[in-house]
Amino acid sequence: MNLLKIIDDLNLENVDQDEFLKPALRRGLFKKASEFSLKAAMASLPIAMMAMPRIAKANGQDALSILNYALKLEYLEKEFYTLGLASTSTVGFGSYRPVFEQIKKHEVEHVDAITNLIKALGGTPVAKPTFDFTGAKGTGAPGPFADVFSNFSTFLALSQAFEDTGVRAYKGKAADLISPSDTLTGLTAGLTVALQIHSVEARHASIVRRIRRKNLESGAGAAKGWITQKNLEGLPLAAAGVYGAGSDANMFPAEDNKTQGGVNLGTALVLPAGVTQNHITEAFDEPLDEATVLSIAGLFIV
Repeated sequence: MNLLKIIDDLNLENVDQDEFLKPALRRGLFKKASEFSLKAAMASLPIAMMAMPRIAKANGQDALSILNYALKLEYLEKEFYTLGLASTSTVGFGSYRPVFEQIKKHEVEHVDAITNLIKALGGTPVAKPTFDFTGAKGTGAPGPFADVFSNFSTFLALSQAFEDTGVRAYKGKAADLISPSDTLTGLTAGLTVALQIHSVEARHASIVRRIRRKNLESGAGAAKGWITQKNLEGLPLAAAGVYGAGSDANMFPAEDNKTQGGVNLGTALVLPAGVTQNHITEAFDEPLDEATVLSIAGLFIV
């Protein structure tokens, strides 16, 4: 196998595929989610999380609600890759099939991890919805993505939209899982799972974008391994919500946001030669609220 290098945008052929194909999740950690200790969970918490502008006074029930929200998204991604890889009409996977097989494997692990944690916390995992990835809502009519499993370009476009949405969704809920009390182990266990899945979704988004750029797109508007402004990069207009602002634009700004930590970097910084406003937006992923995320996912739920 001679595919994949997540970091190198220009030379995908020389990547270390084995590195990408390593399980990105620590299975033992997830299989025994109920055994997470508060100290272990907090040890994995990035210092940057402490600087988040909103720290919710969440409780155990909130943790279960958030985990079930995440489970809905993971169901969607798992089903998408399962159907895509199983479709006999899908064309264009070629040497990229191992990439999407591994992404599917990750999504299966995500579903299992969240399901196990919900049960360990005494909750009931939400049932898997019925999905229609053509966007026709199960009507049988031609949907906006009718060729999703026969046209590799459409498949990649939806893959990018789902992965980019996932990254923003997990970031949007992370602060709600920061425990204000040492007694809320369920929250910190949920935060550990959420942050680990968030990092894997970001890897997925990056590699899918690079595959789109290398094989299917060209020109200045082609997808890069990261989000620039709130550009759709060839995605249909229906995907605009993936990169736009949430229901509260101050709390959940669009991807063209340049204000971080209360500082407008677009005006506060003296940018060196070659560094543009675009680069500022590329340096940060923006969170997205639950209502907006579910409205995006709802396009594919019957």
